[in-house]
Amino acid sequence: MTTPQHPAPPAADPGFVPPTLGRRFGALVIDWVLCLLVSNFFADPVHDGWAPVVVLIVEYALFLGLFAQTPGMYVTRIRCVSWADGGRIGLTRALLRGVLLALVVPALIMDEHRRGLHDRLTGSVIAPAPRP
Repeated sequence: MTTPQHPAPPAADPGFVPPTLGRRFGALVIDWVLCLLVSNFFADPVHDGWAPVVVLIVEYALFLGLFAQTPGMYVTRIRCVSWADGGRIGLTRALLRGVLLALVVPALIMDEHRRGLHDRLTGSVIAPAPRP
């Protein structure tokens, strides 16, 4: 039985509608700007291109693993949850998802639920965040 507090997991919900690509891209842009700002504290992102990428991977691991949302996802009202049960994906899967996202290409290979290869390999999906 599903309730507004406990919706059906995306895999079991035939009416699941993923967020638009615009919301996902907006969240990524916000997160990328934050990563550029943070990486300025220990490197020059213009000359050290690896610094913001490392910050992005760490940000995704911590925020997705613990809260199911990065700051950009919070602003655009989306979240990253487990495809099978709708719960958080945990630190390990979030870290792997961040590494795969940093490779860019896996994110471009999507299925009908807008799950990129990085989502399918980590058993995750981007879903609308419930309104507070």
